[in-house]
Amino acid sequence: MPDINIGDVTAAYEGAVGVIWEMLMGEQIHVGGEEETDILARVAGVNAGTQVLDVLCGLGGAAHHLARTCGATVMGLDATGRMVDEAVLRTANVGLGDRVAFRLGNALDMPFKSGTFDVVWGQDSWCYVTDKDRLIRECRRVAVPGGTIAFTDWIQTGPMSDEELHGLNTFMLFPYMETLPGYENLLRRHGFAVRECEELSEDFASHMRRYRDSIAGDLKGRIVELFGTDAFRDMERGIGLWVEAADEGKVGRGRLVGRKQ
Repeated sequence: MPDINIGDVTAAYEGAVGVIWEMLMGEQIHVGGEEETDILARVAGVNAGTQVLDVLCGLGGAAHHLARTCGATVMGLDATGRMVDEAVLRTANVGLGDRVAFRLGNALDMPFKSGTFDVVWGQDSWCYVTDKDRLIRECRRVAVPGGTIAFTDWIQTGPMSDEELHGLNTFMLFPYMETLPGYENLLRRHGFAVRECEELSEDFASHMRRYRDSIAGDLKGRIVELFGTDAFRDMERGIGLWVEAADEGKVGRGRLVGRKQ
């Protein structure tokens, strides 16, 4: 596993990395955007009055969407100061300050009382966490009795050499990728009854190809202008690695939903 920690991730998202991924994915910065958020919200049972904790919330795009479309009250948690500051600003700009708020903090030691949230939520971001066992334990702690954990994440779906894994994880700043069975086992270990455990890898590969094409096409000039040729080449090379791995069935995404027992 590469030697990557929370400081490496926050430093990257304070700078060019966060900006470029928003260019590629939109404000929600996860595969599938609002459509995927709607699917996860439906499976998780998010509705008016639901208290949601969005763990590693980024710019708050999903939090805004859940508040607008479901009537939920959402607290976002992220470790990157720029992301939290920008999320607060954007929330004020769209007039959702009465239902959406944000905290700066570590997902492995959440600054919330036990049994606070109806739904603990994440989208394509827990791959950045160094200790996923402790993360799931914290998610259970802050969920109400009978509460729901609902998340998607980038996962390893096939065997790879150490060199392949190191290249993929280093580019994305992942300390490691979990597998779908690995996440399912973690949920069960920490007292969640698993309601859904679904692999979404075919869709993931198509999105990775689209990101590759956008980098090489419409976004190339803008990335070079803002961040230089070296940053563009790094993104082009790294996304190329992910496209190849996704097409070969080695990486993908998973959706998991569980109930706190």
